[in-house]
Amino acid sequence: MLSVSERGPSLDDAAVETILREVVETLAPLERTPCSAGEREAAQWLAERLRDTPGVRVELEEEDSWGTFPPTSTGLGLLGLSGALSVLCGRRATGGLLALAAFAGIVDEAHNGPRLLRRAVRRRRRTVNVIATIDAGGGVAEQAQSTLVVHAHHDAPQTGALFDQTLQRRLYERAPQVLERFKTPLPQWWIGLGGCLATIVSALSGRRGFARAGAAVGLLGTAAVADIWRNETVQGANDNLSGVAALVALAQMLRDDPVPGLRVLLVSCGAEETLQDGVRAYVARHRGELDPARTAFLNLDTVGSPHLVLLEAEGPVKMEEYTGPWLRDLVAERAERLGIALQRGFRARASTDSVIPSRAGYATAALVSMTDWRSPANYHLPSDVPANLDYASVADAARLVFDVAHALPRTPDGALPS
Repeated sequence: MLSVSERGPSLDDAAVETILREVVETLAPLERTPCSAGEREAAQWLAERLRDTPGVRVELEEEDSWGTFPPTSTGLGLLGLSGALSVLCGRRATGGLLALAAFAGIVDEAHNGPRLLRRAVRRRRRTVNVIATIDAGGGVAEQAQSTLVVHAHHDAPQTGALFDQTLQRRLYERAPQVLERFKTPLPQWWIGLGGCLATIVSALSGRRGFARAGAAVGLLGTAAVADIWRNETVQGANDNLSGVAALVALAQMLRDDPVPGLRVLLVSCGAEETLQDGVRAYVARHRGELDPARTAFLNLDTVGSPHLVLLEAEGPVKMEEYTGPWLRDLVAERAERLGIALQRGFRARASTDSVIPSRAGYATAALVSMTDWRSPANYHLPSDVPANLDYASVADAARLVFDVAHALPRTPDGALPS
């Protein structure tokens, strides 16, 4: 019998690109701010498009969300600033407590904590997740012994000056060897945290210079996140219609050539740009029916840049390696067999939907992509439009996941490697 890498998916290159372009060009004009009417319209269109694939069962699940993160983060930044000013005015205890509260709130937001402040002060809204089920071997769901969840997100981000890539591009043009040494970007959330820490040190030591530094750094961080709040939502062709389009192509590939004994769930989450509200709700709702010993998660997030990348870990505050390194090794091995260039060793300082299933104990892998200057192409910028998408990278991502699904190692009772 031919291996999957020799056999390949049923769709040729032209058919795959046709599907990818259809999805991206249809959804990009919709203003898909998390929890918006446009996000809901995108979910409904995607559900209908997936239903066009015979035998694929699709459900829409409404979930709670609390809207985009900039309003809450701006408020926390102002709280930290008020702490610094209080210390400078001689109210050291009050200022220290305010800075400590702001620090805790930022960690809770950025690092996917229980979101106590967000739930307390923000209006509850609704987002929509799309779940498409491809049963094992074309049969009934009960025959599926193992499950692969391939997920992406269909909402789009807001832009802001923080995402400008000009300096990074110029550095690459003048000294490309410098950027080649780094596989972990600077932790942007530590701008706000650093201001709070400086204020706390000032409150404890009485050294006013730390409070001045805290105020300056805190002002910079607060201005940056407020700028995102006031700006437009971009089309998000790369982030993340690239991943959504790959899901649609995968649906066709796997219906034509299903994997015996493997149920594949294609999940497009809403509200990723709120910092993971959609996937948090999905995992919470389905955790009881998805056994971590028999379920793996593979995230497709921003896969439309020239170079595909396999993330190893992420952490806006504290770095967390994804659960199940065997899955990342499998993805890298299958990419090599297919001749798909896949870079490894990268760690993200922004949060992705991958961290939620990883924390729940599921083997997790995340495919992303980058430019030569080590940034996702047009990331959170108005230039993130369909014309600037690298469709070859998106097609490679879809083919790679198809191959991984066929190569997923399982015991006779459906258990995955530990």
